[in-house]
Amino acid sequence: MPSISLPVFPDGIPIHSLLAINFELLKVDNQAEIDCLWEATVTLGFWYLKNHGAEQEVEAMFDLGMKAFALPLEEKLKYEQGDSSRLFRYKKIGRNAHKDTSLVSLVNSDSTGRLPDMVKFWNIAKDDVLAFPDVVHRTYPPMVTPVIPSIVRPFVCKSLKVNNTILWIFTQQLGLPKGTLEELHSHGLPSGSEARVTRGPLMPGKDTADCPTIGAHTNFGSLALLHNILGGLQVLLPGETQWHYVKLICGHAICNIGDALTVFSSGILKSSVHQVAPPPGAQGEHEHWSLVFHTRPNDTQILRPLVEHSPVIAESVKQFPKGKFETGSTVAEWYSRRIKYQRLRNREGPKSWAASRGTEHDPGAR
Repeated sequence: MPSISLPVFPDGIPIHSLLAINFELLKVDNQAEIDCLWEATVTLGFWYLKNHGAEQEVEAMFDLGMKAFALPLEEKLKYEQGDSSRLFRYKKIGRNAHKDTSLVSLVNSDSTGRLPDMVKFWNIAKDDVLAFPDVVHRTYPPMVTPVIPSIVRPFVCKSLKVNNTILWIFTQQLGLPKGTLEELHSHGLPSGSEARVTRGPLMPGKDTADCPTIGAHTNFGSLALLHNILGGLQVLLPGETQWHYVKLICGHAICNIGDALTVFSSGILKSSVHQVAPPPGAQGEHEHWSLVFHTRPNDTQILRPLVEHSPVIAESVKQFPKGKFETGSTVAEWYSRRIKYQRLRNREGPKSWAASRGTEHDPGAR
């Protein structure tokens, strides 16, 4: 993105400090660093990651995102995701619900009483990138397609390398057979893994400080590798009701656990509730941009605890009500359900909102 001077992250607002993990040390099996990573994953499920080596790829993706968002609206709408629970491509601002209207006031609702989201994004499927020029899921605008090999693929491959290293560590820590989690996230099998560039609107001032642009949720998949330009990410600690900002640190990505790993591990790995609020303080005078890579399991994998493969997981499952993590669905069914009922046109009341939820400990978080 263009080099611009951005305001510093303000003081005097609630902040949750994350552990900073050094990826270079993880790559060489540094046990102290692995222990720090494990502490982060079994408590909040969020951590900073430094020395990930993806800075150039991130910059190139942000530049591509700016060009894609600059396309005329009528051109972008040719590639809109649609309401049929399909992933990937463009999402127009206001197409998703971001809160359950039965739990909140309707001050910011639309004319139907629904609460639309406040962001737009482009999603590009990992499968389409790795199979290029073949198409696995969907096609993309003509200005994006030619640079998939030179811009998108390097970012996707670098992100996969980072997240696969972390999955390998989790396999060991959970006492699973070698390669278990890596096989559940195979590069060669269809999945919902994707690169996403998000653009949020200008929302300066106190009047918008409590208006999240993306409402409280847990992530669909296994791991997220997030690169932010400004603050805005907020986390809700288990058992608490006050949101805390995650402070942006230059050169550090933000990683977090998704629902799939929580289910596979029977609650050992924590998928915590989070949301995106307007950038705090003077940062709110600028648009909020982010880039994330979501690693998700193979589409056909049944989403249930891996109790047969790990005594650690088998012991953990005993601490929860019977069947808590038995979803009865494949991975693809799990996130297709969530995507479908996030779309405003598919909303049919409180049950629709519940159907869009995952493992949130407090679906009514606000």
